[in-house]
Amino acid sequence: MGKDPDLRQLEGEVSVVSFPLATTDMINKNGIKTEQTEWHNIVMWRGLADAAFRILKKGKLIYVEGKCRTRSFDDKNGIKKYTTEIVVESFTLLGRNSDFEDEAEVLLHSEEHEKRKRL
Repeated sequence: MGKDPDLRQLEGEVSVVSFPLATTDMINKNGIKTEQTEWHNIVMWRGLADAAFRILKKGKLIYVEGKCRTRSFDDKNGIKKYTTEIVVESFTLLGRNSDFEDEAEVLLHSEEHEKRKRL
């Protein structure tokens, strides 16, 4: 992950997070192995966004599954721009369990807090 997730609350209390995620391939160019890194715009919605905001941090390794979507928008000067994003349907934490101990503690306490609010 290139940075911490950016959380926004949209109308109707709909959560959305976004962040950059890198993928790296090894390519063989003229007999020399070279890393080729590409950055992707990641978007997560609703409950998945809330969970991602609580546990994901810059530098963490994650696996995502989702759909590529291209959308257009007008910038502040009225010029139409296009962006391609991966709209995530699920993610998996990668790495050692100890890499996520602090985040798991935050998630556990957050879930307990949500249960108490509902009672």
